Amino acid sequence: MTTPTSRKVGRPRVQERPASGLEPRDEVLAAAAELFTVRGYTATSTRTIAERAGLRQASLYHYFDGKEAILAELLEGTVRPSLEVARRLVSEAEAAPEARLWALCHSDAALLCGGPHNLGALYLLPEVRTDHFAVFHRIRAELKRCYAELLAATEPGAALDADGLALRTDLLFGLTESVILIRRADPERDQRALATATADAALRVAGVPQRSLARLRREGQRLLAADG
Repeated sequence: MTTPTSRKVGRPRVQERPASGLEPRDEVLAAAAELFTVRGYTATSTRTIAERAGLRQASLYHYFDGKEAILAELLEGTVRPSLEVARRLVSEAEAAPEARLWALCHSDAALLCGGPHNLGALYLLPEVRTDHFAVFHRIRAELKRCYAELLAATEPGAALDADGLALRTDLLFGLTESVILIRRADPERDQRALATATADAALRVAGVPQRSLARLRREGQRLLAADG
């Protein structure tokens, strides 16, 4: 006869969360995302996170070694999907680089302004500058290099010198991440419209003429549809 599968030692619940279908580790991340963005990172303890996730505090350490590790995981989740998209778009040599750049900006902005919590707002925490978040910074830097590579492949980008390309990349990257502040100021803003407007503005910053924008937007949308 078979016996019911038992929980691992150190994972008992202290309270029941609403049925979410999430595994305990994901419940911890969901609870922390809410608490960090609503109460603030400094004001949130691991005990509070564990209680919100329906776990004992000791059980939380079965999954994460502390609050910084939870924050690192959340931050990396805001850039890893965009980097995966960026790598595919960089390698999609058949499509116009301007359309690929539009698709990257749209995808990145949609990720940052999607989801139940504005996790991008945590980028500015002073704690994020420490070595504990080195992986997040490495992934984000690689994502930015993909922006630069796509920009350099465009006709306007090809005409820039190294300093000009670096500056224009900074502007594009900053424009895309500005949806974080827009979402914080207006949480009810239509996310799809915001992502599209951001990608359109990015091409104009890149130097793409207005007359080409509609065509490149359509091509960028096709790239995202094929990718999804």
